[in-house]
Amino acid sequence: MTNLLETHDLHVYYGQNEALKGIDLTFEEGGITALIGPSGSSKSTYLRTLNRMNDLIPNVTITGTIKFRDQDIYAPQTDLVTLRKEIGMVFQQPNPFPFSIYDNVAFGLKLAGEKNREYLDQVVETSLKQAAVWDEVKDHLHESALSLSGGQQQRVCIARVLAVSPQIILLDEPTSALDPISSSQIESTLLKLRTDYTIITVTHNLQQASRISDRTAFFMNGEVIEVDDTKKIFMNPARKETEDYISGRFG
Repeated sequence: MTNLLETHDLHVYYGQNEALKGIDLTFEEGGITALIGPSGSSKSTYLRTLNRMNDLIPNVTITGTIKFRDQDIYAPQTDLVTLRKEIGMVFQQPNPFPFSIYDNVAFGLKLAGEKNREYLDQVVETSLKQAAVWDEVKDHLHESALSLSGGQQQRVCIARVLAVSPQIILLDEPTSALDPISSSQIESTLLKLRTDYTIITVTHNLQQASRISDRTAFFMNGEVIEVDDTKKIFMNPARKETEDYISGRFG
């Protein structure tokens, strides 16, 4: 089976500081991969390289290769707008735009020049349903997304990513700023999406990783120590460092 996304010998430097030390990881289509590890292990740095968000940071150097559908995403001809449409991102803090709920979800399509109102209506409804927030917002679509609760805002942000039909969804600790009920709703949403999208999520919550992911990669000090099926990582890890982290001895 062809890998949808792969990174080979990926190094990231912030100035002289080496944040990622030669990461080799592959992602097939579908399913959820959790990136776990202690704070400062560069999980989020890795995630941000996958759709070139680190390009926005001054003094960053990236070496190695990242291939999406066999194309090098750091090649000069890469169109960043297209790349970030294909590989969407949901951040730690819900970040809806200061527009209506409808305009938040339709934003990417409108940016791409879509003007067909009927089509936009349909995509907005479908995306909000996929993000499991439609029933809560369907009567308030033209009110500000900023008036929603944190959990609702985060699901609207997920809908905004879904509206442009990505192949991959990156999530950087998507529930860490939310209460347990909202977190549970996001987890349920991701479990429903995992058959249609490839999902890569950074989480500090080991219980969450064990509940929702199919594969888990354990990061420490900018390296991947171990990657395997989630059940194996949690029940029978191959490396002592993984076992120590999962059992709470450090981190």
